[in-house]
Amino acid sequence: MPRVLLLRHGHVHNPEGVLYGRLPEFRLSEEGRAMADAAATFLRSSGEDVGRVVASPLLRAQQTAQPIADEFGHELATDDRLIEAGNMYEGQPLPKPRDFLNPQRWWDLRNPWAPSWGEPYKDIARRMGGAIYAAAKANPDSTSVLVSHQLPIWVARCAAQGRSFLHDPRQRQCALASLTAFDITDGRIRFEGYGETAVEAPR
Repeated sequence: MPRVLLLRHGHVHNPEGVLYGRLPEFRLSEEGRAMADAAATFLRSSGEDVGRVVASPLLRAQQTAQPIADEFGHELATDDRLIEAGNMYEGQPLPKPRDFLNPQRWWDLRNPWAPSWGEPYKDIARRMGGAIYAAAKANPDSTSVLVSHQLPIWVARCAAQGRSFLHDPRQRQCALASLTAFDITDGRIRFEGYGETAVEAPR
């Protein structure tokens, strides 16, 4: 059965501590580059037969994916469906818990089930599912590695497990440079496991 591994990108250079979202210029830090190399080494040493490497169009994902593509001798492909989730707070300082007590934010936060402050979870699940199926179809006889971002990977896992999309972001099991595995069985995406390839750098 086709296997698809979703890899979260490595640590990002973000000295001003902003919610970078889909902003294009955010690159890996030195720690992040080490994480990308560690992911490539881990995949090689694990004996995983990687036949395709695909990344989100954002720079940090491309930089994370390239060492893996190089390690296995593949051209790096890009799939726009793997991009970070849209968020209205993009480019602003990372919010603190007290910020959500501000009445000016209440309208933006009115519906956590959607969510009202960003790209709908159902839309994320649909595009991530499409990217997973496309990778499996293009590479049915070996493993595909898809480099994406925390929220899209978590939503893909929730969809595969039939879990609610409503969640506490602090409880996502999706560390930097972590791998979330899926198999395609009888035309369905099934969650198969989670592992971490590098020690998470401080953010």
